[in-house]
Amino acid sequence: MAKRFILIIIVIALIAGFAGGFYFRNYQSPISAVQSLINKDAGQPDTVDFALFWNVWELLHNKYVDSDKLVTQELIYGAINGMVNAVGDPYTVFLKPKESEEFAQQINGSFGGVGIEIGLRKNILTVIAPIKDTPAARAGILAGDKILKIGDKSTEGMKVEEAVGLIRGPKGTKVILTTTRDGLEKTKEVTMIRDTIKIPAVAWKLLDENTAYIEMFVFNKNVDEEFKKTAEEIIKSPAKKIILDLRNNPGGLLDSAVNIAGYFLDSDKIVTIEKFGNGKENQFRTQPNGLLKNYPLIVLINKGSASASEILAGALKDNRGVLIVGETSFGKGSVQEVAELPKKASLKVTVAKWLTPKGISINENGIKPDVEVKISEDDVKNEKDPQLDRARELVKSL
Repeated sequence: MAKRFILIIIVIALIAGFAGGFYFRNYQSPISAVQSLINKDAGQPDTVDFALFWNVWELLHNKYVDSDKLVTQELIYGAINGMVNAVGDPYTVFLKPKESEEFAQQINGSFGGVGIEIGLRKNILTVIAPIKDTPAARAGILAGDKILKIGDKSTEGMKVEEAVGLIRGPKGTKVILTTTRDGLEKTKEVTMIRDTIKIPAVAWKLLDENTAYIEMFVFNKNVDEEFKKTAEEIIKSPAKKIILDLRNNPGGLLDSAVNIAGYFLDSDKIVTIEKFGNGKENQFRTQPNGLLKNYPLIVLINKGSASASEILAGALKDNRGVLIVGETSFGKGSVQEVAELPKKASLKVTVAKWLTPKGISINENGIKPDVEVKISEDDVKNEKDPQLDRARELVKSL
């Protein structure tokens, strides 16, 4: 049975793609792969006319000036890419064998790069979040930055997986990103030295004598154990209130999001609803836990909060009326299934969407804060955090 992640096609340009919402399965093709034009009619559906496709195929082979340089397999891959791209969903992607292998490495936690999560927003390659204490964060990359070029290559029309391959590289080597952000008229070249990226899952400290400030950086395989330890430490501490910081958290494992929601909620509460195209729904509910459910709580989010972090924020808001502070989250709330295809290729296809307990779609909408607080570029330069400052003010009245 495949592991379930909440897809983040984010690719940590570390890059590690915490690809969530994924189901992995082998796909057995009902027809033989086309080996030559001899098999061009094999498996053709009765209701689909492929005549135009084969007309173009034959014209290319008969008329194209460099027809001797045509690579049959690449033409097939190109045709499949075109079909998949016509769906219009940036998260439904065909992966050629090499891309499929690289993607599998990312899922399994291979790291090496600059420490950013990237995704597509309105078909523009966009930074979802820079990871704390990485080359990207130190270079001033911010959530929401648009990546226009990687080195000398334009990102227009580029798939996330291709961008990952360009940003990743050996430790100690240089990569240059040309970026822009809302409010800036000029583009900016950002030079970074690739490094090995290590991501902590959870950290906490005591603020204002009685407030536990929990930072969650990612929902990876270590987060359950780390959060359990954090909760036990908080219970033994002088903390009476909690600020949960999900900013710049790209998400990760769905099961971990559900598990952590259980610390703050009663048993059997809906954390999220998985809704399929045929109307079928699956509900994910909390298990008995509730260790932190009696602590007054405020949640921080921003446009770098995606997927699992959006699910957790939405569950706490809908079930407990928890106050959300910050900016509208990224809006990544869809489930992808990864089908392994012949020749070691694969297809990543969106099969469902995530809803909050009250039935609100996260995808593209994101989670909206109850108290909106923005962070300016000057705030970043001066190491100020008005969002956290506001949360600290508000939690005092709880």
